[in-house]
Amino acid sequence: MTLKATPLNSAHRAAGAKMVDFGGWDMPVNYGSQIEEHHGVRSDVGMFDVSHMCVVDIEGESARPFLRGLLANNVDKLQVAGKALYSCMLNPQGFVIDDLIVYFFSETWFRLVVNAGTAEKDVAWISAQNHATRSGVTITQRRDGNEPMALIAVQGPNARAKVWQVLPTTQAVSEPLKPFNAVIVKDTAFGEVMVARTGYTGEDGFELAFPASQAEALWNALVAAGVKPAGLGARDTLRLEAGMNLYGQDMDDTVNPLDAGLAWTVDLNAERDFIGKTALKAMGQNAQYVGLILREKGGILRAHQKVVAQDGSTGEITSGTFSPTMQEAIALARVPMGVAVGDTVHVEIRDKKLAASVIKLPFVRNGKILAA
Repeated sequence: MTLKATPLNSAHRAAGAKMVDFGGWDMPVNYGSQIEEHHGVRSDVGMFDVSHMCVVDIEGESARPFLRGLLANNVDKLQVAGKALYSCMLNPQGFVIDDLIVYFFSETWFRLVVNAGTAEKDVAWISAQNHATRSGVTITQRRDGNEPMALIAVQGPNARAKVWQVLPTTQAVSEPLKPFNAVIVKDTAFGEVMVARTGYTGEDGFELAFPASQAEALWNALVAAGVKPAGLGARDTLRLEAGMNLYGQDMDDTVNPLDAGLAWTVDLNAERDFIGKTALKAMGQNAQYVGLILREKGGILRAHQKVVAQDGSTGEITSGTFSPTMQEAIALARVPMGVAVGDTVHVEIRDKKLAASVIKLPFVRNGKILAA
């Protein structure tokens, strides 16, 4: 099978990146040291090629009412141009088709950024709902075809200063930009750039969406400004420390979002109906999502390991790793409702049952360790 390549594939190879198959995409896992890349983002600045993710523009007079019924979170919260909202998109059974960010730019233009591995499925689902509801919106995916876009995430305490250095025209509009807001700047050296103060690392920074034809030029300009590339390996340890879900690992279309710690992305209170609402209310929450810190030596926490609570009930780790920031084994886990923060549980690792502490997520945010 031929792997898909982002517009930055040649730049990664020129930089000596170790490339891997990531869901059918040829992507950099690291550029030499995953640990150094991780620490670089926490303490300074790093950048990730996230062009495998997919920008989807929803345009038309019915854009808001269409999204009101499509998404589990309520787009009526978006009233100021540039405001962003994190949401799940559910199937009729109440399970997660994808988690995504939706940006509001005008009453006739909303922009979604969806996950790489689900993009084709997502676009097909959105198109089917457009047809079923006769909403008449225009759906344009911007990863392939005409006017494709590249995506670069610049993250870390010095991320904004570096972006302004490379995109000086953005500073006037981006300086007051609050988290989970975006602005589109047209007069840059790299064409029209969407600057979003969002990210997947638990650090400050921007996600930049811009013409794919300018991808290498902008990437190289950021490198010249002192922004070091980081790969998928560091991205995974950073997001796990920040307590952020990974679609396909921490939840999927067999998982109730309430059981995946995503209740805050679902608005069940508003009168509006949305796909999956009836099923989700009927199911309710049956598990809770917590962090674990391993307290005994003898293993590393990994996905699918069984978690045994004090009363003998069981749960499961969904993501686990060794935290470079904390220097401890940590995990995200779905556990029974009776488990409480501060409890000691036991994780089955091969033939051992090792003690772990239950903590409230996240582990690390803005360079600070929050869980002990």
